[in-house]
Amino acid sequence: MMKVNWILLHILPIMGFFLAVTLLVHQSQKRRSPASTVAWLMAILLVPYLGVPAYVVFGGRKIKSLTKNKTGLSPAAAEGPEERPLTWGAGGVFPPREGNEITLLGTGEQACAALFDLIERAEKFIDISTFILGNDETGAAVLSALTKKAYGGVKVRLLLDALGSFHVSKRTLAPFMAAGGRYAFFMPMMHLPFRGRANLRNHRKIAIADGAQAMMGGMNITRDYMGQTADTRRWHDLSFAVKGPVLGDLCRVFNSDWQFAAKHNDSQACPEVFGEASAMLELVPSGPDVTGDPLYESVLTALFKAKRRVWIVTPYFIPDEMLLKAICIAAKRGLDVRIVVPLASNHPLADLVRRSYLREAQESGVKICNFTPGMMHGKVILVDGELAIVGSMNMDMRSFFLNFEIALFIYNEKMVQELDGWITNILGQSVLGIKKANMAVAFLEGAARLLAPLL
Repeated sequence: MMKVNWILLHILPIMGFFLAVTLLVHQSQKRRSPASTVAWLMAILLVPYLGVPAYVVFGGRKIKSLTKNKTGLSPAAAEGPEERPLTWGAGGVFPPREGNEITLLGTGEQACAALFDLIERAEKFIDISTFILGNDETGAAVLSALTKKAYGGVKVRLLLDALGSFHVSKRTLAPFMAAGGRYAFFMPMMHLPFRGRANLRNHRKIAIADGAQAMMGGMNITRDYMGQTADTRRWHDLSFAVKGPVLGDLCRVFNSDWQFAAKHNDSQACPEVFGEASAMLELVPSGPDVTGDPLYESVLTALFKAKRRVWIVTPYFIPDEMLLKAICIAAKRGLDVRIVVPLASNHPLADLVRRSYLREAQESGVKICNFTPGMMHGKVILVDGELAIVGSMNMDMRSFFLNFEIALFIYNEKMVQELDGWITNILGQSVLGIKKANMAVAFLEGAARLLAPLL
């Protein structure tokens, strides 16, 4: 008994100390934001018996093997002109593509109709990637449509995130598989060996048919986001239908994600698509499989280049210090800077954490617009009258530094005007301002802010 107690009192604390030191060294070598670094250091040092295992499971950010070997997402793999057109982005994997057609799908009913049309028109292949496949009438209807196409000989691949779609069982997918469809779950939550990857989720939403038409945006395939009939409880969101040369880049992103998740080298050929439409689009993937942080850097670049206005629509607002500073500087320069968030989102903790950031922005002259009718899940950044940034990313550290995300930079005056109208409608249903906090609330918000990089 004394021997067991001696081990517990002496050997285990020593082992824990050396393990904590090892992880601290590993943590210091990662390219993280200062806030994220401090949060993990506090967790490891103050509560090592919780912080150490949490870091082992959730502490990863970049996966070197992916950035080196994941096909299609290295700059050299992206075909395009040697000289990139002058754009607002900081430069990413793919160059801007001219000749595209893009259509705004401003409601869940419009997006659902477009998705079913995309599935119905497919003759060769359908590739769909989503964070959530709903266990409801919307998810069931889409899965049934995909099963029908698979029976008809269309090659169908369905990529689901293992966390977002954890409730989707093999039994649910059995008819789809029996019809010849294929599915894969991205990044299982628990696997050996632990490499800190459980926190790195695939948040990209992509649907492609025959390399001829596609959809992307922030909507998941569930009734909260889209449906065949109107529902007053549905979240306010938007998506986009696209055609043209940018589809080749979307195909490359999906192929890369599929090969990683399914462990099969059966990539669908990315067709060379030509277009004569007017929209220049730039696809910007970001995440653990991309070198650097091109989406984050491009957003910062756009904020500093802006001359008249910056309108930001996001369901969650938890920026790092540099991004918050860029937004505040834009307001202090006299720009029309607005941040549109839901009055109350579906994540109360995220709402608590965001308050101090929003209050700091408001003190710099930013107009805080709280959308009142319900949950607002749209993700849009409008810069002047020339650029719109849309996609799957939220304005938070998880989207910019942890998740696999995808964004579309739109250099098209007509689409910017349409999005201006969509946001103006949202603004008409919003209340301005965020109240000052008393001492107790300010303390609570400050404590919650320490968790921001880990949310």
